[in-house]
Amino acid sequence: MHLTLLLLAPLLAAAPTARPFAIQIVDTQTDRGVPLVELRTVNQIRYVTDSQGYVSFDEPGLMNQEVYFSIKSHGYEYPADGFGNRGVRLKTVPGGSAVVKLKRINVAERLYRMTGAGIYGHSVRLGKPVPTARPVLNARVLGSDSVLNAIYRGRLYWFWGDTNRPSYPLGNFHTPGATSVLPADGGLDPNVGVDLRYFEGEDGFARPTARLPGDGPTWLSALVVLPDAEGHEQMFAEYVKIKNSLEVYQWGLVRFDDDANKFVIVATFPLDAPINPHGSHTIVHTGDDGKPYVYFARPFPHERVPATVEALSDWQQYEGYTPLLPGSTKERPKLDRDADGRLRYAWRRGMPAIDRRTQDRLIAQGEMRPEEAIRNFHDGETDRPIRAHRGSVCFNDYRNRWVMIFTGTGSGTSQLGETYYAEADNLTGPWPAPGTRATKIVTHDHYTFYNPKQHPMFDQEGGRIIYFEGTYTKTFSATKEPTPRYDYNQIMYRLDLTDPRLGLPEREERK
Repeated sequence: MHLTLLLLAPLLAAAPTARPFAIQIVDTQTDRGVPLVELRTVNQIRYVTDSQGYVSFDEPGLMNQEVYFSIKSHGYEYPADGFGNRGVRLKTVPGGSAVVKLKRINVAERLYRMTGAGIYGHSVRLGKPVPTARPVLNARVLGSDSVLNAIYRGRLYWFWGDTNRPSYPLGNFHTPGATSVLPADGGLDPNVGVDLRYFEGEDGFARPTARLPGDGPTWLSALVVLPDAEGHEQMFAEYVKIKNSLEVYQWGLVRFDDDANKFVIVATFPLDAPINPHGSHTIVHTGDDGKPYVYFARPFPHERVPATVEALSDWQQYEGYTPLLPGSTKERPKLDRDADGRLRYAWRRGMPAIDRRTQDRLIAQGEMRPEEAIRNFHDGETDRPIRAHRGSVCFNDYRNRWVMIFTGTGSGTSQLGETYYAEADNLTGPWPAPGTRATKIVTHDHYTFYNPKQHPMFDQEGGRIIYFEGTYTKTFSATKEPTPRYDYNQIMYRLDLTDPRLGLPEREERK
């Protein structure tokens, strides 16, 4: 008996503890757990906090002693010591715990990860309560590209781009989908999380909802819900088929089939159609002529189509908001000016919106004055010009203005890692509104966060609190070390529009 114990002693000593040491990183402003915080030991063992800010530490050989953890996180900062090290020393007692406070630099607050595995992995190991039904693996999804969502027939529908699975590097390239219950109907408070219920295949993996004819991936955008001729809600999206990684060889319109929970083709449009709203998010809004339109924000909402099923299905009814006259091209633009020389913007059928590159070239050539530009972002802190990449636009009741959440390129440490907030008095602009600025609200250090999407159905306190998410990925960045579990996934943020760092003017009451 004693000999057996002696032989087993080295193995028992090396076995992991049954009671981990709990470390929680919390925001100094809110005392809420902070996701996506990296902790490293002196010998480079790396941990990343889960969506409640927890790390479950049970490293054999490093228990019951003082362990130093360096701490870093995008948009958050731990104070440096005299040697410039940013970290904390903790006594790692099995079953014990420590709370570490982290200063938030971001204006927006990081809340939780929406997709992927191990969203609440450390919390589950520690026996902490979690908000979602499947906290560690939902529909076998490891990672998903950009999100689309819309309220359709009483539920919130979600769709994503290319999605990874555990069993092989190639996953779902034809748009997985899910639903969730709206907060007003008993769903989770968006401050806490979103309980996604995926459309699953027989193997339990999130199945395609847009497996359309043709080779290559199917990508959706411009998701919108419209009434049909009988007044029944129908859900549509623009689709593209892809080859050679990024080359579009087909695009058109699809409709969601409720019985099969999948999209079917409604119309195929010519590749050389002048207006193609791929990559946009939609707003349904009444135009100055009193008619409802679907506006496509990419991120500027300068393309639209009448808000009917018939018009949405007809590429020839799509319009662009532009100062360019019919017959203009990017190479040979012709500006519309009145008798007094004032530049005239107008909605013109079959004419795409003027892009930033053409606008800047016309200004450089002296054909357009800088004050005539309607897409003219500069960083509110540095005054550096910002090129808006992708984003979404919503009307905000609290601000009584249109607000845009967008990714800026070339304005930070990552090509697509900086997220901005801006306002406009009118949907068409100018963006930003006179007297306001574009303010950076989220930053990433050599990492990408693209295609941010605001969720107006989650607005709280009359729109004072808004929610948005985006895709966190090392793609298009300089980093060579992807973040475990978080890479290529969606992360939710919350923004308080009374934060003085936004530099917003006093809000005006609705007239």
